[in-house]
Amino acid sequence: MKTLQVAHLTSVHAPFDARIFHKECRGLVERGFAVTLVCAGAESGERDGVRIVGVAKPRGRLARMLLAPGRVLRAARRLDPDIYHFHDPELIPAGLWLRLLGKRVVYDIHEDNVSSLSQKYYLSPRIAHTLGRLFGGLYDACERGASRGFRCVLAERYYAERFPRGTLVLNYPRLESLPAVLQPPSAPGRIRLLYTGGHWRDRGGAIHARLVNLLPEAEVHLVGWCKPAWAAELRALAGENAGRLHIEGAGVHLPYERILAQYSAGGWTAGLALFPPTEHYRRKELTKFFEYMGAGIPVLCSDFPAWKALIEGVGCGLCVDAADDAAVVQAIRWLDEHPGQARAMGERGRAAVEGRFNWERELDRLVDVYRELNRA
Repeated sequence: MKTLQVAHLTSVHAPFDARIFHKECRGLVERGFAVTLVCAGAESGERDGVRIVGVAKPRGRLARMLLAPGRVLRAARRLDPDIYHFHDPELIPAGLWLRLLGKRVVYDIHEDNVSSLSQKYYLSPRIAHTLGRLFGGLYDACERGASRGFRCVLAERYYAERFPRGTLVLNYPRLESLPAVLQPPSAPGRIRLLYTGGHWRDRGGAIHARLVNLLPEAEVHLVGWCKPAWAAELRALAGENAGRLHIEGAGVHLPYERILAQYSAGGWTAGLALFPPTEHYRRKELTKFFEYMGAGIPVLCSDFPAWKALIEGVGCGLCVDAADDAAVVQAIRWLDEHPGQARAMGERGRAAVEGRFNWERELDRLVDVYRELNRA
């Protein structure tokens, strides 16, 4: 059987993005596909069997949006693979051009791109809200209309409401990347709290940072990219307790391996996701939930209905009102004072990832999409 050639295209994401590179590209190589990643800002070469073709990434967000898609498209056209798989809304015109040329094209929808218009971290909240209100409906119509020309894969369940013809390829963790042996929680009286991933105000950054003021024995670790100015703001918020607030990733996109190393370190009281209520996040099944679960870490998150259904349904953590300091502190102290129950939560989370919420099952769906496209 002919080896299928697949090109993944991104003008926005980092070269070694967890979903694009570690899950999809590496996973496809392991399944026998020939995979090339065309990425703006990457260095050309090869890693883990994936060929990487880098193109220049313009400085500045507007220049990137205008120039990078064309550069990615030109590099991708020279490859002429069996299937093109792109990951960014700004590459939709490039995807449509490829379809006009008769190519097989997959659009990987990572985000709720309509609600995210109101939550751009690089804009003031007022401007971002106005942007979403004025252009959200127009963007929705354009993206949904254009998507009819592609085979869509969806990283979240509720995206199917906008893209009913899409195929769910959910952003669950690779089992082999997480600790095989569950780590015990931290010793009672030594509270260690972990948050992984990019963080800013809408992702609960201020709530997480304030925990060092509410719990004098707590160490809070925020591991993931943030703007340096935001890290400085969080340290100022922690005040004299800033020595117990550990921020790793200010101004730096950490390699995914660094996140995985934190999970493997063990001894965590809880994995945090104490977000304020926003339209963009309240329905998401955050990737970090499944990574915490897979690493055997109890989850402490906001009590949004979708989050409660998942976390309490599995029995792998606690859900609280993130705006209620007393409730948050009570939940953390309960986990600290009940290590046996906390460990049982971690065990249930790990078992759920092994049985249901793992990338290996999702990769099967992606492979099926490619094979159907190739037969067509």
